[in-house]
Amino acid sequence: MSALSKGQNGPLTVDAVVVDVTFAALADVSALLVTDRGVVRSDNDFVFYNQPMGPGVQLKPGPGRMARLHVVTGQVPADIAAVRTVITLDDAGLRFGQFPAPIARILDVAGNELYSYMIEGLSSESVVVAIEIYRRGNQWKVRAVGQGYAGGFADLVRDHGVSVDDEPTPPPPVQAPQPVAAPAPVPEISLSKNRPVNLLKGQRVTLRKDGNVALTDIAMALGWDPGRGRSIDLDASVLMYSGSECMEIVCFYHLRSNDGSIVHSGDNLTGHGEGDDETISIALQRIPPHIDKLGFTVTSFLGQSFKSVQNAYCRLVDTTTNTELARYTLNQKVPHTAILMAAIDRQNGEWKLRAIGEGFSARTPKKAAKQSRQFM
Repeated sequence: MSALSKGQNGPLTVDAVVVDVTFAALADVSALLVTDRGVVRSDNDFVFYNQPMGPGVQLKPGPGRMARLHVVTGQVPADIAAVRTVITLDDAGLRFGQFPAPIARILDVAGNELYSYMIEGLSSESVVVAIEIYRRGNQWKVRAVGQGYAGGFADLVRDHGVSVDDEPTPPPPVQAPQPVAAPAPVPEISLSKNRPVNLLKGQRVTLRKDGNVALTDIAMALGWDPGRGRSIDLDASVLMYSGSECMEIVCFYHLRSNDGSIVHSGDNLTGHGEGDDETISIALQRIPPHIDKLGFTVTSFLGQSFKSVQNAYCRLVDTTTNTELARYTLNQKVPHTAILMAAIDRQNGEWKLRAIGEGFSARTPKKAAKQSRQFM
């Protein structure tokens, strides 16, 4: 075993290694497969929890809280010069300097430690390239990198050739606003399987169908198309609220709620293709009584804003008859990385759907839960 300091390197004598990271706070491990120019060839060269496999590289659960990166050098494409291990703090409001230094270890497949690197000197960074496994001629080596990014995840992926739209600069506060008339309330409407409705922003519908029968089994289907021919990894999720507290999130990494009342269809990594991209099925009669609100969000993991997304919509389906009852289409370009598309509220024993369409900054369902409270 050899301890590395920043900038040091050493040879690899085995062709299969495991990168294990130890850290005091919640964080995600990912990998970038880069060419000799230091950039990815495409988004497929970014390996993370939502896309855990790449050529010669795989992210697998580890014995602790963080995943491990498994690298088989003989399976890495010839035009890939290095595999870079990245650590990203789960809470973007935290910084590495608030915790003891993370430690990255290189192990062989039997678990024997080959190298270790304590990543010291971090302060305001929220993302760091820990180590890289790189090619020198016919030999593979490991280098301690320790390059942090105070600008966060977006700075990291831009630096490695991933296209990310900038968030707009917030407008200056308006001084002494003049009183304006309150907008007229959007009327609540009824549902009919013979007459699906197109919802307006802010509009509400009671979840009853023809004959004034309460809906029991529904699905919220969400769809989108990537703009300018790009693949955009969007994630649909449902946030289960009790009052102002999000109690549970059903999404691509937690496909079924603990009580079984909500089931996610699984992840769509590109948005390409016709029809719905992700569907969330809900048995309204099985939702626990303490859950009074469900929020339906779509988040952009790689940080592209919804300016790059076309034809985003959500639609309510009665799954007992497979009938579309209502649809809300997002008609404006939203300069944010997350959207709360709609909410279902329990009011006096009845469920009501509300079209929302509000944008905010969040790349993951967990972060979206914190930001969505203001609209719920």
